[in-house]
Amino acid sequence: MPRDQLKEKLALLPAKPGVYLMKGADGEILYVGKAKVLKNRVRSYFTGSHDGKTQALVNEVADIDYIVTDNPVEALLLECNLIKQHKPRYNVLLRDDKSYPYIKLTNERHPRLEVTRRVKKDKAKYFGPYPNAGAAQHAKKLLDRLYPLRKCRTLPKEVCLYYHLGQCLAPCVHDVPPERYAPIVEEITRFLSGDVDGIVKQLEAKMHAAAEALEFERAKEYRDLIADIEKVAEKQKIAFNDFIDRDIFAYHADRGWMCVQVFYIRQGKLIERDVAIFPHYGDPAEDFLSYVTQFYFHHPARPKEIWLPEGVDPGALAEWLGVKVHVPKRGKKKELVDLAAENARLALEERFRLMERDEARTVEALDTLGRLLGIGYPKRIEAFDNATTQGVDPVAAMVVFVDGKPAKAEYRKYRIRTAEGPDDYAAMREVIRRRYTRVLKENLPLPDLIVVDGGKGQMSAAMDVLENELGLYVPVCGLAKDERHRTSRLLFGDPPEEVPIDRHSHAFHLLTRIQDEVHRFANTFHRQVRTKTAFRSVLDDIPGVGPKRRQLLLSHFGSLERIKTAALEEFRQIGIGDKLAKAIQEHLRQA
Repeated sequence: MPRDQLKEKLALLPAKPGVYLMKGADGEILYVGKAKVLKNRVRSYFTGSHDGKTQALVNEVADIDYIVTDNPVEALLLECNLIKQHKPRYNVLLRDDKSYPYIKLTNERHPRLEVTRRVKKDKAKYFGPYPNAGAAQHAKKLLDRLYPLRKCRTLPKEVCLYYHLGQCLAPCVHDVPPERYAPIVEEITRFLSGDVDGIVKQLEAKMHAAAEALEFERAKEYRDLIADIEKVAEKQKIAFNDFIDRDIFAYHADRGWMCVQVFYIRQGKLIERDVAIFPHYGDPAEDFLSYVTQFYFHHPARPKEIWLPEGVDPGALAEWLGVKVHVPKRGKKKELVDLAAENARLALEERFRLMERDEARTVEALDTLGRLLGIGYPKRIEAFDNATTQGVDPVAAMVVFVDGKPAKAEYRKYRIRTAEGPDDYAAMREVIRRRYTRVLKENLPLPDLIVVDGGKGQMSAAMDVLENELGLYVPVCGLAKDERHRTSRLLFGDPPEEVPIDRHSHAFHLLTRIQDEVHRFANTFHRQVRTKTAFRSVLDDIPGVGPKRRQLLLSHFGSLERIKTAALEEFRQIGIGDKLAKAIQEHLRQA
């Protein structure tokens, strides 16, 4: 859509709440947003100045669609559904539909603990969310040692090791009444809600009693348990006396990136925190609210209260969730939201420092490599490796690094067609010929450096094809490995000679990364090919028998021998005519 038509469409936008969809020239949905007043929000993208990332989005917009809703709550939910459905590349997205782990105390005759990412309405008790599975598993293992709940999903026919360790009541062989579980469930609930003081006191009493009875091993077990509990309790620096479960969100945005920090308050205590860092393209407050909405869209377990920072409108979110959503203005509550925002700022600044450091190291590595080889700055590097098992199913692979970073969309796989047996040089000649014949034909960019996994023979094979067959003069280097299959020598020149390089330099580490990556990619492809070959059947060589018919024959008859001796009537039962049946049997008899 021409820009003048787009301007006309902007002028016709209604002054109502709704959702807008920004589209590219090919109709791809680039961005989904919501607005209380569509006219004002969408027009704001096309007036005034914006940062680089937002301007990049605006420059790609060729068309805009919108859906009017009755109220902002409907707009909030519709936006979330459309983001989930289309996954626009300019929207804030929860990583891979990220779901957070919870500890579940099941509602069964004999309850047990498990870590789950799905919260159901099954009358079980859920505690969390935890920022990662490791934190949840650590807490569960600690509780498994403290309380004798069953550990198995299905009851076995005899007692297991946990019973002998005192960590299970063995309901598989003993009749355990429900009242036996009641105090255990209550204590676990208190523990996972943040109340650990009473449990620590009980364990300290048991530890002293064991020591007085000269049971030092048992006393040591209690001491270790107390230490583990105190490690968990160390995170609970912030406490409230109201024992209310709440989630506290804050964010910091800078240079087109956003960091969201979440504090999980349970039973008045800070038990965990989570951090997410991602690029964003829209208004910071709107993109932050979009993230929070998606968070609860995927996680039905909700606290009693949610706190948000100033500048964010909580109305629609509160109405949808049915919980209290506050924007604290003063006092301890605001201080805690500000603390989350400060944590977000520090986390984002740390990410920037790491990015800048990695960028500086990469530039240094490429600059050093270029000077060592005398080729200038190698912005684009293409690396090759072959893989085979004693000459069977030979393959090759190419990886591409641009500015020192893998460009995975440009990786390529090759099945070797002409080389016979385990001939690594012939395989290298073929893959170089195929790759750069296509580069010339399609006018693709030439690399600044070609890296071959191997020594002088592989290098010579690659250079011969490039120069004598294709007329290309691209620098080629070889990476030889030592007896432990580690990168050891850099070869360059014609004839190839070893180039001195500091093994502790960033340039050497970059070359090692490239060699490891192409080796991994080639071997992964080889395993895939080898697996497919291993499952080939003699039936595959019979004209008229494809994968589906082969599966049908093997499922019905069970073996090749049975197929060979079966009556024609049996073939007819599975839809195979007499002519093909005779051809199949004749082929099997000759095989």
